Amino acid sequence: MPIKKAIFPVAGLGTRFLPATKAQPKEMLPVVDKPLIQYAVEEAYAAGVREMIFVTGRHKRPIEDHFDLTYELEVALEQAGKEELLAVVRSVKPDDMECVYVRQAQALGLGHAVLCGRRLVGQDPFAVLLADDLMVGQPPVLAQMVEQYREWRASILAVQEVPPEHTRRYGIVGGTAVNERLLDVTHIVEKPAPQEAPSNLGVAGRYILTAGVFDEILRQPRGVGGEIQLTDGIAGLLRREKVFAYRYAGKRYDCGSKEGFLQANVELALEHPTLGAGFRDYLSQIKL
Repeated sequence: MPIKKAIFPVAGLGTRFLPATKAQPKEMLPVVDKPLIQYAVEEAYAAGVREMIFVTGRHKRPIEDHFDLTYELEVALEQAGKEELLAVVRSVKPDDMECVYVRQAQALGLGHAVLCGRRLVGQDPFAVLLADDLMVGQPPVLAQMVEQYREWRASILAVQEVPPEHTRRYGIVGGTAVNERLLDVTHIVEKPAPQEAPSNLGVAGRYILTAGVFDEILRQPRGVGGEIQLTDGIAGLLRREKVFAYRYAGKRYDCGSKEGFLQANVELALEHPTLGAGFRDYLSQIKL
């Protein structure tokens, strides 16, 4: 089956960005001229996804507003003859894209957030995208993963090499190489110590999963940090199904950290079709 549905867990509090996130969701923080969540949604759309499932929490209404129709703004732009800006506003949500919202009443972990989308996903394979991870690739990273899913018909995890001292930040996979980009996963561990990590391949914020993962998440006790971990659900899924790890072609910006967020803003601004040249000139004049 094609991947037509994607879950976006967006219920987190964004405490690492306080006070900027005191009154707005971290997913709405802008990188150059678009909020983080829009980058993730555009990536999913480019991969063929048409139903976007947002798992939200309190104070996340701005995300719903962003993808909603803004009639007054569109009328004002149309009357002012600002056709380019009108096209930008309308492109945020294409006509064939559906946005659905489900509330995560308690922040019980990524596994629990994914589980909140179960009734909307049903038995279909689906994607999970973490907006904190801004992924840039050509073709887009999720589109690369969809191609792998079409070939293998199994869950696909995006992975990247991480320094040994950073294994405590990721789910780490181990397994057997299928080719230079694909690993047949035999085990996965959430945030292991360097000496306990099965490899240096950390799971990035992109997943394609079969519906079987929901039952596995339900069976899991609370894991690292007292939370219901998606990694533990995937580990359970490994006992019944094939799971592959895919070394994606592209770059990931960890926009859950201030450093990664700033890096994304600088590098994407340099590549911006209208801002890039002027911004590059400005940076060249700064004395470091």
